[in-house]
Amino acid sequence: MPRADDRVDDRPTLADLGESDRDYVAKAESGWADDTRYLWAVCEPTTGELLAEVTLNPASGDIATRSRPGHQEAALTGAQAVSRFAAGALGLTPVITGPGRPDGAVSPDPYPGHASDGQR
Repeated sequence: MPRADDRVDDRPTLADLGESDRDYVAKAESGWADDTRYLWAVCEPTTGELLAEVTLNPASGDIATRSRPGHQEAALTGAQAVSRFAAGALGLTPVITGPGRPDGAVSPDPYPGHASDGQR
């Protein structure tokens, strides 16, 4: 989930994604608390830099992504992990609706049925 605290502030990077709502992080927390919308920040592991965001609508199973330029693959990898979570933990039939790739196509999960997050 995006953060804005004394250790990490994702708001400048969220602005790069087109997010202008100053209350976005608080609304993201509320979505988790009331089970209306789940968000994940996809970050560079060594720096914590936000590369992409994945959103899951638990009512519909729709998964959407948005990413910083050049980080579409990170968004897709995150969406695939969220898809496995939605199916396994929530019993949903997830549908990736976000752009995934520049042509709008979403490639299939490279590790179907595999419990990992796609990292080797």
